[in-house]
This record gives sequence, structure tokens and C-alpha cells, in this order.
Amino acid sequence: MLEGESNALANMANVCSLVHHSFGHHWTGFYLVEGDELVLGPFQGPPACTRIAKGKGVCGTAWSTARTQIVGNVHEFEGHIACSPESNSEIVLPLLDSNGDIWGVFDIDSTQFNFFDEEDQRALESILQELNS
Repeated sequence: MLEGESNALANMANVCSLVHHSFGHHWTGFYLVEGDELVLGPFQGPPACTRIAKGKGVCGTAWSTARTQIVGNVHEFEGHIACSPESNSEIVLPLLDSNGDIWGVFDIDSTQFNFFDEEDQRALESILQELNS
């Protein structure tokens, strides 16, 4: 699907749609680094928060730590930003360029508790590698 397409925005939109509709997640999308904030990018699902500060919420934590965040119950995550009251679990993966700098995060929310695990992380990392190639 990404082969031959060099436009990052188009590729993010298609990856987002593919993941979202293949698994029926509540919300699936990208946040892109802009200065000291993450700004909403391509997504599927209900309206979302537009800007997230570094270190705030699950997305901002993934950005500030450069580590994937798997949260089984977002209501127990200190500082969780509740863009949707229907979200109960979340996985957020940082997106790194060839220099190891984070240029965004990929965020997926589920209405089910404890929905995501390390197997999801590995599969999503594999898909996201295609965005950096």
C-alpha cells in the first residue's frame, strides 16, 4: 500500500485507516511533533484533542520517554488526557527518524480494558517502519 508513495501524509492516512478498520479500534491516529507540542495528524474515529504537551498524557509520555506506552486502564494513568470518555485502554508508539529523533506518535484507543499487549506492539512497530523507509 505504501510502495511507490513518497508523501508522508498520504501514507500516514492510509496506515491509520488500514489499522483502524482492520481491528475496529475506537480511535486510531497520528500526532506530529511541532515545537514543544504534538499536533493532531491523520486519524480515524471521533474528534480528538488537537494539541498535547510533551510529557502530558499517554501520547506526551511516549514522546518524552521515547518508549511505547501500553496502558491497560487509561483511567488509572496519572495525567491521562480524556479526549473520549469511551476510551479505556491505549497503546502509543513513538515514531523515530533515521537520526533517532521523534517526529510523532501513533496512538490507538480501545473501548475494552487491557486490549493491547507486546504482540500488538511488535506488529505495529513493523508496520510503522514502512513510514520511515
